[in-house]
Amino acid sequence: MIKASASKALYARIVKTSRQNGNAVHLCRKKLLRLDSAVEAVMREIRLEKHGPAEVFAVREVAPAEPTAGQLRIRAKAVGINFADILARQGIYPACPPLPCTLGYEVSGLVDAVGEGVDSDWLGRRVMALSDFSSYAEQVCVDQRYVWQIPEGLATELSWAQAAAIPLNYLTAWGLLRAMGSLHSHETVLIHNAGGGVGLAAVDIAKSLGARVIGTASASKHTRLLERGVDHAVDYRQAGWVDAVADLTQPHGVDLVLDPIGGANWKLSRSLLSATGRMGMYGISSASAPGVFGKLKVLQLFLGAPMFHPAHLIPSNQGAFGINIHAMYERADLFNLWMEQILAGLVAGWVRPCVDKTFSFNEVALAHCWIEQRKNFGKVVLLPDTLL
Repeated sequence: MIKASASKALYARIVKTSRQNGNAVHLCRKKLLRLDSAVEAVMREIRLEKHGPAEVFAVREVAPAEPTAGQLRIRAKAVGINFADILARQGIYPACPPLPCTLGYEVSGLVDAVGEGVDSDWLGRRVMALSDFSSYAEQVCVDQRYVWQIPEGLATELSWAQAAAIPLNYLTAWGLLRAMGSLHSHETVLIHNAGGGVGLAAVDIAKSLGARVIGTASASKHTRLLERGVDHAVDYRQAGWVDAVADLTQPHGVDLVLDPIGGANWKLSRSLLSATGRMGMYGISSASAPGVFGKLKVLQLFLGAPMFHPAHLIPSNQGAFGINIHAMYERADLFNLWMEQILAGLVAGWVRPCVDKTFSFNEVALAHCWIEQRKNFGKVVLLPDTLL
């Protein structure tokens, strides 16, 4: 394997030669990536070998990933962490692959190999991708349909960590607000956990539509939420938060609620809906706990959830829906339509991926704990230990 220092020196020489000859730096990346791909014998990935607390992860050296037909291989520069990863690690996320497995839905980096049927012009491109698990690794193979090139004009402005903060968070928020929530400029949206990755993505999209935004979060995050464009911030830990939101939305109520918490909170959220109000559900964060305690909390959560029966929804003129990007992973057609608008927003400046903190692969346990303790404002991202 080429040492990191040697790779950097070689890359510098290729870039210098390329500039002297007037060739694109994109070609330099392709040359170096091909060379590295030929000599690397192993890669590092983070393995979940059993369910439990954050310390159950193990960083392993494995054979390099090889793209199959229709896939690209991405040399990871940054890997996004989502709350679904927390629940999968704890053993309460039903879609978690059989153990041992590698978690992760989002990655950004350089394409360094392509499978059969994929144009070699992808080599060397800076991309972000939505993976169906498996992104906690130095190399990630992803179906070409779920890979998007980072806009050329943002190559130096958008960090790798910011790019990794886009795919799952903004696709989820777009589905909640635009595709299913049908939010309009004259309406009010209540965004629970507004300081999280999906929450902040939802703030960006809602404000781009001209909607009024109420966000719930701990008091320590309120100033930053207001700076991001939230119109009113409410502390969900205070007993009177429902009354506070009701006062802000008198006399009609909330037009759209985004709720990733679950259980009894769904009942409270529904109680705030206006006529024609909608509630979008996309998580069960209140069930977070390792082992048997987590499973008991899931049971408690669903026992405490409201019944969305037509006999209640029809006379109240209200609607309820859920979204799970993993469960609709085969809808690449939708994702590409949504990402076209999201990337346009990135170029226009109203999509503003917010990275709270980065951790190395060896610090994955600390990263998970940081999220579980609700310390993050925005995205938490893993960085491979060796970068060009």
